[in-house]
Amino acid sequence: MIRPWRIAQRIALQSRPFSSTTCSRFENLPKSNSPIVSKLDFFNSVTGNGSQIPTYRVIDGSGKLLESAELPEMDEAFAKRLYENMMLLPTLDNVLYNVQRQGKISFYMTAHGEEATIIGSAAGLDKEDEVLDFHAGLLLASTIPSPTLYIARNNGFAISTPSKEQYHGDGIAARGPGYGIDTIRVDGNDVLAVLNAVREARRRCLEQGRAVLLEAMSYRVGHHSTSDDSFAYRPRSEVEDRKRIDNPIVRFRLFLEAQGWWNAEAEADLKARLRADVMKSFKRAENLQRHELGELFSDVYAGEQPWNLVEQKEELGRLLRKYGNAWEPWKKELSKFKNNGEDVMGRV
Repeated sequence: MIRPWRIAQRIALQSRPFSSTTCSRFENLPKSNSPIVSKLDFFNSVTGNGSQIPTYRVIDGSGKLLESAELPEMDEAFAKRLYENMMLLPTLDNVLYNVQRQGKISFYMTAHGEEATIIGSAAGLDKEDEVLDFHAGLLLASTIPSPTLYIARNNGFAISTPSKEQYHGDGIAARGPGYGIDTIRVDGNDVLAVLNAVREARRRCLEQGRAVLLEAMSYRVGHHSTSDDSFAYRPRSEVEDRKRIDNPIVRFRLFLEAQGWWNAEAEADLKARLRADVMKSFKRAENLQRHELGELFSDVYAGEQPWNLVEQKEELGRLLRKYGNAWEPWKKELSKFKNNGEDVMGRV
């Protein structure tokens, strides 16, 4: 187990804004007036002094523990597993992004820059916990009440629309008090802050039987998807600066190195192993035959299919009967499915 007092050097960031002092040198980066705090504190009423909701953080951009911050309970093995899973995400992203560009898959969405939010929140939950989308359930969960944890991954953009144009007021976290829901805002690039906050939020859900809202503040350094060019709506320098000075993986790696748990040799071995594992899995998946094409329609609703799906399936069947074997691109794609799409064409 690790203890806060074993960290040799601590940096106090109590009054610094979310865009830290390190980031403030780069004027082109998005800025926030949300103060940084190291105290894990939830709230369920609007702040009375008019200030922004604070952002909870444990380690700063250089991987150093904030003064008075408490580390999550974890040993060396858990911390390494946390880091390895964070490293797996960009490995997957890089491989599958390039694979999409080669035409082997049709579409892909990356998670560059959001690794701490994704892995930290998953690590704070139990294996038996269900993970679902949340937006429409806030009101219901606040009135029943419901022991549900809502996690808003605020990466700064909705495709090309920046978050400042998506809502008035103080972000997503400001909506929690209106429902009477315990709420916290977290530095989404700090995996330890996310882990701590999710563990505490989960405890409140289970012990109090009430909902909790958590907003993780991050920044999407990748394009929204393989169909997006984000440099059409934000400067390249903004993205490159963010990669360099506020990388969640680098932040946690520096923390691990400070504990004596990580080094350059382990980093090189991990990168090589993860890439080999991803490529092996992709090759295996690439050679698998797809299910019957008809499951595109049947694996949606239980029982009787709605009329619109029935019509869509019939229309696709007509097109395949007419062009399926006549047009080479369709013929090639149909060969990848079990029964070559014959189930949709009404031939099986």
